[in-house]
Amino acid sequence: MRILLHRADGKTEPWIKDFTKFLPEAEFEIWHAGEPSQPCDYAVVWSPPEAMLPELAQVKAIFNTGAGVDALLRFGDAIPREVPIIRLNDAGMAVQMAEYVTYSVLRYFRRFDEYENQARAGLWAPLPQHNRGDFAIGVLGMGVLGKRVLEALAPFGFPLRGWSRTEKAMPGVQCYHGSEGLDTFLRGSRVLVCMLPLTPDTSNLVDRTNMCKLPAGAFVINVARGAHIAEPDLLALIKSGHIAAATLDVFRNEPLPAQHPFWQEPRITITPHISALTLRRESVQQIAEKIRKLEKGEPVADIVDRNQGY
Repeated sequence: MRILLHRADGKTEPWIKDFTKFLPEAEFEIWHAGEPSQPCDYAVVWSPPEAMLPELAQVKAIFNTGAGVDALLRFGDAIPREVPIIRLNDAGMAVQMAEYVTYSVLRYFRRFDEYENQARAGLWAPLPQHNRGDFAIGVLGMGVLGKRVLEALAPFGFPLRGWSRTEKAMPGVQCYHGSEGLDTFLRGSRVLVCMLPLTPDTSNLVDRTNMCKLPAGAFVINVARGAHIAEPDLLALIKSGHIAAATLDVFRNEPLPAQHPFWQEPRITITPHISALTLRRESVQQIAEKIRKLEKGEPVADIVDRNQGY
């Protein structure tokens, strides 16, 4: 068995080392631009370049070392539909995402962001607390990661709301779905958490029109993809005060350019795409188990539905 391996960061050796523990029979071909590759059975990739498409079209399956698959789906049918694209299911990312979002929510609820600014100014001034019952958390996207975030927030007693493309149910969560449910979901969400997959339907979903439906003084947290948010709209609504603040982990261009206006807006908290890092050992173990199933002709979970985009 031969596996074609590509990492956008070039750090392939640690992945090979872990694969030798969980799939010792595998041999590896490291993809390099301009160099011919030997035929491979499977590909394990993250953010592959377009030049890699001829090799990707020839494998039995492509494993994406992350939850989001937009970097592969952008190639369309250049990757034949008979070649399944398989994403990671959690692999340690869900708990990290829950930590990040829970911290961000509590930071706004307890007004720690404002206290941080006061402390830098040498100001001692207790602020009125937010009303918990009025601090509804709305999570856009109720997949594995979105549900884990809602579970993590449940013990704090906030009203919880979730929106998904199709109808879903979750205990303790007021659920909405489809375009007909989006308006009601937004109008009642004091904190909007974006955890959607990036598809043509969700690109720019968080734009001026939809953000204006949020209650005045709402907060935005984005841990999905930068293209979900219309950046100029968010900046304008923060300056107007309709959006009180935002915590952003993802951006249209990464690293975020030094001249980007987000850097100069103190009410925007920026982190460098670290809300849920891929845990290599857990990911390799999951991929190895799925490869073994495929070799036996058994079905595997988490095959991407290309029509839905995730």
